[in-house]
Parts: sequence; structure tokens; C-alpha cells
Amino acid sequence: MRNIIRKLMLSVLLVVLIATNASPQGMPVYDNTNFISLAKSLIESAKQTTQLLKTVEFLKQQKENIDKVNNVIKQLKAIRELAKNNQRLFDIVQGDLREILNSPFIKPDEVSRISDSFDDILQNSVEGMEYIDQILSSDNMKMTDAERAEVLKEYELKSKEMVSEIEAKTRRYREIIAFREMQHKINNRETDY
Repeated sequence: MRNIIRKLMLSVLLVVLIATNASPQGMPVYDNTNFISLAKSLIESAKQTTQLLKTVEFLKQQKENIDKVNNVIKQLKAIRELAKNNQRLFDIVQGDLREILNSPFIKPDEVSRISDSFDDILQNSVEGMEYIDQILSSDNMKMTDAERAEVLKEYELKSKEMVSEIEAKTRRYREIIAFREMQHKINNRETDY
């Protein structure tokens, strides 16, 4: 306990001695040049922030423009694919269907059924193209470019399905013709016994 009291007394004495030697310097002095340069740097920072905000707004506009162009490109690609698929449908019908229907191995009652099935597919294709024409040319359908591109992509997939379906039918009818032709050759062969 004595040690603690002694330490405490020495600390108080030391503080008093230091305080008597300290003398005030007077009024605090402010450096106006530092204050002015601080104000100038704040103003410059504000200008840079304004420029950054303008740049951000400009970049947002450019992103929107790129999205619009991207959607238009998607629409054009979808339309090109649709046109290519429809041309493929018509080429198949013109060439392959005529070949199938002119085959002597297709029965007369099958001709109308075959031509009706191909006609249904072509009719769906034409209706799809008319709807696409409405989407692209009419302002009555309020659609964004993205929505229009989505619809076109959907119709592109449908047209691919139609091409696949018509190719499958063509392949199936050719297989039927080949089978009947082979059957005809087997039934009408000459035997040499």
C-alpha cells in the first residue's frame, strides 16, 4: 500500500512540474491557402463526379441501343430461318410429293390422303407467315422488340418441326413405295425350275 501511495504522489508532482513549464502559444493560426486548396479540390471532385454520372448515363443509353440492335438482329435471323424453312417445305412438296404421287405403287385412294396431309402442313406454314407479317407490319400489336423476337423464334421452331414432319412423311412414303416395288418384283418374278 505504501508503494502505491508513493507512486501516486510522484505522479502528481511530475504533472505539476510539467504544467508549470508549459506556456501557451497564443491564438491558433489557420492557414488560408490550405483552406482554399481544399475548397478547390472539393469543387474539382464535384466536377469529376458530374462527369462520371454523365458517362454512366451515356453508357446506359448505349447499352439500350445495343439491346435494340441485338433484338432486331435476332428478328432478322429468325425471319431468315423461317423463310428458309418455308422454302424447304415448298421444295419438298413440289419435287418429292410429285414423285410420290406419280409412283405406280401408290394406290388411287391413297393419293388424296397423302396430298391432304402435305396440304395441311403447308397451310399451317402459310398461316404462320401471315401472322408473322402482321406482327412485323402492324402497330396495333404493341410489342417490344424483345417480345417480337421471342414470337419469331417460337415460329422458327414450329417451322423446323414442320420441315421435320414433312421430311419424315416423305421418307415414310418412299419406304412404302420401295417396299411395294420389292414386293411387286418378288410376286412377278419368273421361276426357272
